[in-house]
Amino acid sequence: MSQQPGSTATGQTARKLTVVMAQMDFLVGDIPGNARLVIDAVRRAEREHSADLVVFPELCLTGYPPEDLLLRPSLDLRVAEALASLQQANLAAGCIIGAPVRQGGLLYNAAVLIDQGEIAATYFKQFPPNYQVFDEKRYFAAGSGPCVVDFRGVPIGLTVCEDIWSDGPAEQAAEAGARLLINLNASPYDIGKQARRKALLEGKARDNGLAIVYVNLLGGQDELVFDGGSLAYDHSGALAVEAPQFDEGLYPVEFICDHHCQPVSRPRPPEPSMEENVYKALVLGVRDYVNKNGFRSVVLGLSGGIDSALTLAIAVDALGADRVHAVMMPFRYTSSISLEDAEAEAKALGVRYDVFSIEPMYDSFMAALEKPFAGTTPDTTEENLQARLRGVLLMSLSNKFGSLVLTTGNKSELAVGYSTLYGDMAGGFDVLKDVPKTDVFRLSRYRNTISPVIPERVITRPPSAELAPDQKDEDSLPGYDVLDQILNLYVERDFSAEAIIAEGFERQDVERVVRLVDINEYKRRQAPIGVRITERGFGKDRRYPITNGWKIGN
Repeated sequence: MSQQPGSTATGQTARKLTVVMAQMDFLVGDIPGNARLVIDAVRRAEREHSADLVVFPELCLTGYPPEDLLLRPSLDLRVAEALASLQQANLAAGCIIGAPVRQGGLLYNAAVLIDQGEIAATYFKQFPPNYQVFDEKRYFAAGSGPCVVDFRGVPIGLTVCEDIWSDGPAEQAAEAGARLLINLNASPYDIGKQARRKALLEGKARDNGLAIVYVNLLGGQDELVFDGGSLAYDHSGALAVEAPQFDEGLYPVEFICDHHCQPVSRPRPPEPSMEENVYKALVLGVRDYVNKNGFRSVVLGLSGGIDSALTLAIAVDALGADRVHAVMMPFRYTSSISLEDAEAEAKALGVRYDVFSIEPMYDSFMAALEKPFAGTTPDTTEENLQARLRGVLLMSLSNKFGSLVLTTGNKSELAVGYSTLYGDMAGGFDVLKDVPKTDVFRLSRYRNTISPVIPERVITRPPSAELAPDQKDEDSLPGYDVLDQILNLYVERDFSAEAIIAEGFERQDVERVVRLVDINEYKRRQAPIGVRITERGFGKDRRYPITNGWKIGN
């Protein structure tokens, strides 16, 4: 039965309906492969859960976000072929998928219900978002009006992602007679996101007297990680079913529908800590980036410091020890403690570990630069040369063996430019790019609760780049406890310098940090991508001009 946007349907009473939330990981651009994943999942949901309806995430047919693949001339043909394959798959259960659908020359972000070999309903997303990491208005027109369809005697309303965060679509569906609202999502993870989702859905369900099934995408896509955490609420706003975050699977929700659709409650997964969730996000982001891009292995520089130690642990947890190569590249300023700790980390995690001194290469470079450098005193130039030599070694290993170089810089360092272009920034993926230094310490302690792989003194001793004698990070930066608070206010919350000072921070520290953030935009533009875990990461979230005259006090 086909229902166009704006139509209504009346359901019968006392219906039982099993809706399966397909919390799955799709590959962006692989439209035929994604269609096969949908077909296989529906058949499995039929066998294992006697599914009546299987609900998939937003734009699952293309993967999310497809970005400018949506502008390719062959898009419509590929989507049409995939939809035809779903219709011809002889599926007993209905399925709701996300797909780009063109109508009247305009492209829409759509939810498509396929049932008994037919497209039974199509809904067009009314609120394509255009903030933070979202850029949907570049591609999609906005739909208008509700879509409510009679499915097995139950009036079901369809919505897509941002529609549930906005006023209008849920209310329209309720007014049009829906008893159950299906919401397809590609909602990326950030710290605290699941709590915000729950508060929103509780209110939407209660205020509109609607049961809600909220199905979210799982997986890593470049800098974004989608955490799943799919949810089902009853009409009073009570949470009945919650799928675990970061676990792919098919999660059934059994409804008894009469005047309302009442989901049968299931035990909820344990509430994870912030550290557990962030760690899982980083592991998933690394695993999917490496695997989906076809890398056989990864290589990283292991310094004996906390950033590289945590990066190594994440890489091993994501890929397995046999796919991780750690390289220690000591210099005359490298302490014996760093050498010992790096070796201990590599042994604890069981990875291949090599030591290559950069001393001979450094001496050769300095000999070649002796004439142009004559009469100058050593400064950061010589320090940066050390980092760049390490970058050359890692990239050479990458080229020779097809390994992706993981860089190890954290968000605090990247913010203030405490990193070297073509040195420690050289690589393909920065695991800790959006992780402030204070959280690096917290995550390292969390990882050691699973198994002790990071030596305690790596966590407790003062951080140092070891590019000069007795060097410590805090020689040139405020303490990380202060630095990260200033960065949070300036980068993630858009406070001005004066507003940050008014919060009680020293003017000298604030002006110095803000200036460093501003002048190092050019470095961040050349940095590798990395997993986004905050609401304002460096990348798609924050786009500032390199050349500008904005004053720091504003």
